[in-house]
Amino acid sequence: MPPPIPFLPDKPVVLVGLMGVGKSSIGKRLAARLHLPFVDADHEIEQAADLSISEIFERFGEPYFRDGEARVIARLLAGAPKVIATGGGAFMHPRTRTQILKSAHTCWLDAEIDVLAERVARKSHRPLLNGRDAKTVLADLASLRTPVYALAPIHIKSTKGPPDMIVDQIIEKLRHA
Repeated sequence: MPPPIPFLPDKPVVLVGLMGVGKSSIGKRLAARLHLPFVDADHEIEQAADLSISEIFERFGEPYFRDGEARVIARLLAGAPKVIATGGGAFMHPRTRTQILKSAHTCWLDAEIDVLAERVARKSHRPLLNGRDAKTVLADLASLRTPVYALAPIHIKSTKGPPDMIVDQIIEKLRHA
């Protein structure tokens, strides 16, 4: 018998934060616990474009990608509650950020640069890291993005601990949102 639903959010739950912070892995666990669908915005963008994120960046550039990302996220925010993991730069786009803050419970997952660098080193699909030092890129991104991510009403520090601990913290904050 599945565990009882802790509560049902009245609108989507959107996870924002730097690459490697665990938006997708935590998002899947959170969705399962809340008995909601999970959607990875980057995956939806790839399906809509029939190209990988890297291919979109290479062929059309970041502004083109961000415009498509804004449209996809607006579509995902409509309808029934769900858990949505966004790409690291999605919340930086003013139109996307406004839509997310207005239409969703917004949760900023944050982590130390060393933790993020260790996590992203395991994957090679990060266009912003191509041929660059992960720690340097992540530190630069954090300095630019932290003040914007801080606009999210819910802030959770992601650690090396068990992901379910992070999920518990998010659920507790959502109960009081």
